[in-house]
This record gives sequence, structure tokens and C-alpha cells, in this order.
Amino acid sequence: MSTASTPSPPSPSAQSVRPEPAKRGVRLDRAAKTTVGLLFLAWIVDYIDRLVINLALPHIGIEFGIDRTQQGLVLSAFFLAYATCQIPGGLLADRFGSKRILLWAMLVWSVFTALTGTAWSFVALVVIRVLFGAGQGIFPAAAMKAVAERTGPAERMTASGWISSSNAFGAVVAPLIAGPVIALWGWRMSFYAVAGLGVATFVLVRLLLPPARPVTGMEKTGGGGTLALLATPPMWLYVGMLFGYGMLAWGLNSWIPSYLQTERGLSLERSGLLSALPALFGGIAMILSGRCADRVKGRPALLVAPSMAVAGAAVLAMTQAESLVAFEILLCLAYAACTFCFTPIFAVPLRTLSTRLSGGASGMINFGGQSAGIVVPILMGYLADTYSFTVAFAVLGLGAALTAVLALIAPQTSAALRSRLGPALRD
Repeated sequence: MSTASTPSPPSPSAQSVRPEPAKRGVRLDRAAKTTVGLLFLAWIVDYIDRLVINLALPHIGIEFGIDRTQQGLVLSAFFLAYATCQIPGGLLADRFGSKRILLWAMLVWSVFTALTGTAWSFVALVVIRVLFGAGQGIFPAAAMKAVAERTGPAERMTASGWISSSNAFGAVVAPLIAGPVIALWGWRMSFYAVAGLGVATFVLVRLLLPPARPVTGMEKTGGGGTLALLATPPMWLYVGMLFGYGMLAWGLNSWIPSYLQTERGLSLERSGLLSALPALFGGIAMILSGRCADRVKGRPALLVAPSMAVAGAAVLAMTQAESLVAFEILLCLAYAACTFCFTPIFAVPLRTLSTRLSGGASGMINFGGQSAGIVVPILMGYLADTYSFTVAFAVLGLGAALTAVLALIAPQTSAALRSRLGPALRD
């Protein structure tokens, strides 16, 4: 993630609590490195496909004659399906295997990315984005399960940190690809271009992803399942933490490009570059957070609570910044502090539970973050239309406060979480 004259197989709990040897650093073996590289690439493409619409939204709004509230609905439509499919995606990965579900997800989302470019009306766009969200929604839990199957517990968060950092680096790359394409050939062509990237990555993952590590006796026979996880109150604390994280992450990702174009008067290309810079800091923060989470064996009170306090303060200060330079500095700080929290939120559950349950556990926690994506884009669009972007961004501070409080309450170690699991998950 035993001695007698007649040895017997260790129980799940016995294997889980076996002390891990102290390590100065965490090293990944070849299979783990290959897995990290492929899933890093796949998740970058996933994120590019998802973020292109944020850059295209002002142009879509003009073509279809829709206001910011309706534009927010387009974004929220994706998250409605994306969040709904998180737990089913984990169940499917646990049932049919992570690689098979990964490949289906990549193929489906690439198809609907291309179809986004064919949208002929506001309603058609919303429907296509719902179906696109369903395709992407089954991917995260399958990806996290694929990592868990190809790493040991002591290196799992380091590997996850590298892979999760792809979200931030995808946010860097997306404007650099989509911005020039939109400017030269229009918003529709940008979706066709990134759909091609998805198909190419599908081929690489299908051919090169290493096989999973041998399944241990614990993972073959451990009790419980995703339904037992859903009935476990402590697990919902991690879900709530990621909901607060998602408020900040999706609020900033969804509306910063539009804010810079419509409120600060920046061009599409310049707004894209300024939107990408914070994501670069976020990617570095996420890599560091994975290593930190492995070193302290989770402990969200040490990593998540202080980082979210910084992120919340930076967002509130950002809304008062008069100069563009000050705004950008505070945005970089908010983004880095926020993304530092992502991997540590998953750390204790994924270090504690059998890899047989890692898909369901990942899907359950990720459901919290993506649920925020349903609410926040349309809420911020409404607040920006009714009041101002200052009010809209200030609301994101509530997400930071929620995550920080829950990080102090949640079980801090594998032993603490295990003691609060039901018998079906311990036996």
C-alpha cells in the first residue's frame, strides 16, 4: 500500500498498518515512471480539452447572443455530467480494469470535443458539453486506480503529485494552443485541433501503459466496497475538502480569461498568457505537495489547512488589486496555494485503503471537487452580471474556509482513518 509455527495470510488491517521503512527520498521504478509519464500526458490533454471553452466563451457568447449567466450554464453543464460520473467511473474501473476505462474515456471525450466545434445553437452546445463531461467524468478515478496499481503506498502520492500537476500545466498549454487558433481560424477550429491531440494520446496509452503490479492477498480478499465507503462518514470529510478546493480552482479557471478580456480590456492572446502564468506556479506546487504528502504520510492539518488559508487571503486581496501587476501576483499566489492542496486531500484514504477500492475511493472524493464545478461557474456568472466580478471572486473565499476547517477535523493518518472505518472495510 506476521510469525507462528503455521503461518497464516495476514489480515488486511495487519498489512495496512505495517510500518513503512524510513526514506530520505521517494524513487519511482521504471513501470511507475512510465505510468506517470503517460498519464501526465493524458491528463494534460484532458485539461486542454476542458479549458479551451473558457478562452472561446466570449466569442461563443457573441455568436449565440448569450449573457454571462448563460455562459456559466454552458460551463456548469459539463460539470453536472462530470461530477455525476465520478463514482460510476470508480466502480467501472474497479469492475473492468483501469486501463480499459481509461481508453474508453479518452475516446469518448475526444469525439465530443470535436462535436463541440459543430454546435449550432446554445441548447445544442449545452447538450454536447453534458455528453463531453460524461466522457471525461469516468477518467479521473480510473487514472488514480492505474497509479495505485503500479506504485507502492510509500511512493503513491509522489506519483500522484506529478500526474495531478498536469492539470496546472494543461492550463499553461491550453491558452498557448487555443488562443492563436481562435484568433486565426475561429473558436470552432480550436476544438477540432485539441480533439486530434486526444486521439493521439489514446494510441500512446493503449500501446505503452505497463501492466499492473501483482495483486496481493489483501486486495483479493479484502472486505467492503464502494457502497461501504459511501456509508463511511469520515470519507465525506475528504469529499467536502475537495468541494471547497473545487470552488477556488474552478472559479478561477472558468472566469479569469473572461474577466481579463472584458474587465481589464486585454486581447485574447494576452489574456491567455496571463491566465497561463498562475497555472505554471500551480503545477510546481502540486509536484511538491505530492512529495510532502508522502513524507508526512498525509496529515491534511499540516499541508491543506495552512495552504488554503493563504489561498483564501490571496483571492480576497486580488479582488481589491488596482494594478494588473498586483492582480497577477496575487492570482499566482492563490493558484499555487490552492493547487498545493489537491494531492494531500487524497493522501490518507489512498494510503489506507486497498488498491481494490482505490477507483471507488478516488471517484467518491473527486465527486466533491467536481460538484463545485456545477455550482460555481453559473453562480459567478450571475454575480458578475448582477453585481460585479469583485463580488463573484470574493465568494470563492468561502471554499478556502471550508477546506481549511475540514482539514483540521478529518483523520490525519492511516491509523486514524482505519479506526473509523466500518467492519466491512477493515476485515
